[in-house]
Amino acid sequence: MVNVRDFIAWLIRWRRRHFSDNNFVLLVSFFVGIFTALAGLLLKWLIAQIEELLTHKFSVTNANWLYLVYPVVGIWLTMLFIRYVVRDDISHGVTKILFAIARKQSRIKPHNTWTSVVASAITVGFGGSVGAEAPIVLTGSAIGSTLGQVCRLEGKYMMMLVGCGAAGAVAGIFKAPIAGLVFVLEVLMIDLTMTSLLPLLVSSVTAAGLTFAVSGTKPIFEFHLQNAFSVDRIPAYLALGIFCGLASLYFTRTMNMLEGQFRKLGGVYRKFVVGAVMLSLLIYLFPSLYGEGYELITLLLNGTGQEDWNTAMDRSLFYGSDHLLVYLFLIIIFKVFASTATNGGGGCGGIFAPSLFLGCLCGFIFCRWWNTYEVLGIDVSERNFAMLGMCGLMSGVMHAPLTGIFLIAELTGGYALFMPLMIVSVGSYLTIKYFEPHSIYAMRLAQRGELLTHHTDRSILTLMSMDSVIQHYDQVLYPDMNLGDVATQVSNSKNHVFPVVNRQMQFVGAVYLDDIRHLVFRTELYRDFTVSQLMKQPEARLSVNDSMDVVVKVFDRTGAWTLPVVDADGIFVGFIRKSSVLTVYRQVLADFSND
Repeated sequence: MVNVRDFIAWLIRWRRRHFSDNNFVLLVSFFVGIFTALAGLLLKWLIAQIEELLTHKFSVTNANWLYLVYPVVGIWLTMLFIRYVVRDDISHGVTKILFAIARKQSRIKPHNTWTSVVASAITVGFGGSVGAEAPIVLTGSAIGSTLGQVCRLEGKYMMMLVGCGAAGAVAGIFKAPIAGLVFVLEVLMIDLTMTSLLPLLVSSVTAAGLTFAVSGTKPIFEFHLQNAFSVDRIPAYLALGIFCGLASLYFTRTMNMLEGQFRKLGGVYRKFVVGAVMLSLLIYLFPSLYGEGYELITLLLNGTGQEDWNTAMDRSLFYGSDHLLVYLFLIIIFKVFASTATNGGGGCGGIFAPSLFLGCLCGFIFCRWWNTYEVLGIDVSERNFAMLGMCGLMSGVMHAPLTGIFLIAELTGGYALFMPLMIVSVGSYLTIKYFEPHSIYAMRLAQRGELLTHHTDRSILTLMSMDSVIQHYDQVLYPDMNLGDVATQVSNSKNHVFPVVNRQMQFVGAVYLDDIRHLVFRTELYRDFTVSQLMKQPEARLSVNDSMDVVVKVFDRTGAWTLPVVDADGIFVGFIRKSSVLTVYRQVLADFSND
């Protein structure tokens, strides 16, 4: 009987003899595209089936009390699935990908290839006010990472396949191959070279092509252009961009604040109760918050008049009301509460769909305000501005202006409005960038110094780990030892610096060979000097939790060549030499760079 591991090992040896790594990655990226597209199709199908099963008999003219029940059940089932089946944190999908690239050599746990699909299908299908796109991006990246690990590819190719999975996921679930590629470059911050471009293109095109073959070539959202681009509307586009940037700022900061409050709640069940109650009440009052909200987006993009748009208030307490703009404005205010309650209470979902949803509402409301007050005497189209608002929120929340432009153009087929898309996207991005330097995905990692960026030096330092440069010591000196004990260690070691610790192994100083070289060979002095007399305090101490960026800055500031590393209790861990840092830096740089 053939051993599976032996067969895989033989297959890998055969591959290395017949395929270069660059060519093999192209082949793997093709399969990554296929698997991510299938995962996206499965997830969308599951969500649609669950939502149709639960809500197809709901009354249009009245509020439906089951809106108070379904979200609670969905979060409860998701929480149980994550707690007892997955037994791992699968929230904040894109942030997890960024962390894996920066700190885990692009290794994502294999269970993420399917667990996010199940969890997000339950959450969104039962009404969780989040999107399914971020979980599928994590799924795609996990597929790429798992295939890379199975094929035992090197670090830079692992990073490339993680990017391929993300690109394929965005391209497949949105039918947007260009946006999939741009998303990886902007949000995951993988540098664009010919070596990385080709695999990303293969995965994006493969995933989008398979999705087109299964579900047709029509865009996700049907859009009919009402007014073509004209120069006199540029002020309106600029104003919309600023408005979307401020709305993005509100969304980002409010979500961070609410997530902080949920973290303070402590226990899982306490979070569940608070999140489930908050979400169910909001959905009962505003049924448009149920699920991804794509139905309302479609309505605002294709409505032909007030009668059509008023159907947004169907199934709610606001049915028959004339206060549509008030209803939509309240949804904008409370959408972030619903999304945070979903994830904070134990659900699983992302912010792609909430960003598109909010952007559509912001664009529509801004347009109605602009036309009501006849600003500059220029009328603008509700449909066009609803579509442009989606671009603005996407660009602002994700700090990804190109992704916003291409994603909305491909989602709606609104290529004729490319110039307005660019204006709104840049306006929104520059507005939020003034207040928030990092996207909602990246800010947590940036605060800990674990964010990979397009700044090459910082990226290399981020990819380096403390363990790779720390020199550990089997022997140490104690303050009461004499010069003879030091000489014994010196004669059996190639080191030039020796740690001095107390009996609790806390670092108290260091003995440098250069300082005692003239004494080591004078045996008559061995009992005349103790280690406490010979040791010195180093220029600085490093913490085992310091990032490599901090390590390099300390070396530069002190001019030292060797520095000790201690833990939070002052326990000695080892020494770091500047020469070791430079050696590992060069190795990572060579691996990070492309042929």
